[in-house]
This record gives sequence, structure tokens and C-alpha cells, in this order.
Amino acid sequence: MFKFFANKIFTPQERVIFRFLRRGQIFEKMNDSELAEFLPYLHPRRYAINEAIFFRGDPSQALYIIKSGEIILNLDVQDKFEELLRLRTGDSFGDNAVLEGTKRSFNAIAATDNCEIYVIAQVNILAIFDENTEIRAKMLTAFARYYDRYVSHIVRAYRDNFGFFELGKAYLGAKRE
Repeated sequence: MFKFFANKIFTPQERVIFRFLRRGQIFEKMNDSELAEFLPYLHPRRYAINEAIFFRGDPSQALYIIKSGEIILNLDVQDKFEELLRLRTGDSFGDNAVLEGTKRSFNAIAATDNCEIYVIAQVNILAIFDENTEIRAKMLTAFARYYDRYVSHIVRAYRDNFGFFELGKAYLGAKRE
């Protein structure tokens, strides 16, 4: 089912895709042979401006990598939306698709017209993990580093804006899930 590309010579087009993928944190430590495992599963999609890619609470069924355009990650509270982050070419999002049974924590919306995004289905990522523990280790380590920085930023924002929300409830809720 899976090909291991240890001795393969890659085409110039494949090497361009590998360099592109390595721009993102989740793939930056992988070699060409490891990245080649993902090539059959890179599905290009186009999104129009303001088109939703996913909503908060949706199952995390795919990882996304922006080929061109911009994506806004936002959080909805009642009828209001707060922009969390604006992502650009080379950025990935929906990274929690590397974990089974997760849900989206925020919304992802196309911020520019004709956003081109590579989509890798979770089922394909997990199948690659089953066949290649080195790839699994590298992706999960990258994911853990990303979330470590994310939590550090949340704690810093809380400290700088003490009293805005009750951070203790967030940790208690996460511990019980």
C-alpha cells in the first residue's frame, strides 16, 4: 500500500512541492522520502472570499496547507466574531487532524478570493502513521511544539489582561475531558 522512497530520485516538480511543504512547521523536519508519502494525498481545493472551510465544533477530518491566498481563523461568541489569526501561503491549519477524535476549536474562513489550499484527509495521515513511525513521530512532535507555543501565548495574554476570563476553568475543563 505504501511506497518507501529511500532511493528514488525526485523530479524538479516534486522537489518544489517538498520545499513548499517544509515552509510549514508540521513538515519542516521531514526528508524528501518522507514527504513523498503525502504526494498522492495532496488534494487541491479553491475557496472564494468569505467561504467557510470549517466551523468550530466540526470533526477534525483534514489538515490544510495554504498554496495561495489568506485564511482567517476566528472565534464566534454569540453573534460576534473575533479574528484570532490571519494565515498566508505556506501556513498550515487544522493541525489537530493528526489526532483521532478531535474537533475544531475555531472557524476557518477564506479571506481572499481564489484561495488555493492543499487538503490532506485525516484518514490518509493516520494510514501513513500506521506504516511509518518516523513520520508519525516527526508530525506529532511538530504538533506538540506548536501547541506548547500556543498555550504559552494564551498564558501570557491572560497574565497581561488579568481578569478577562477565568483561565483556571479552561485547565480544569481540559483535564476532565
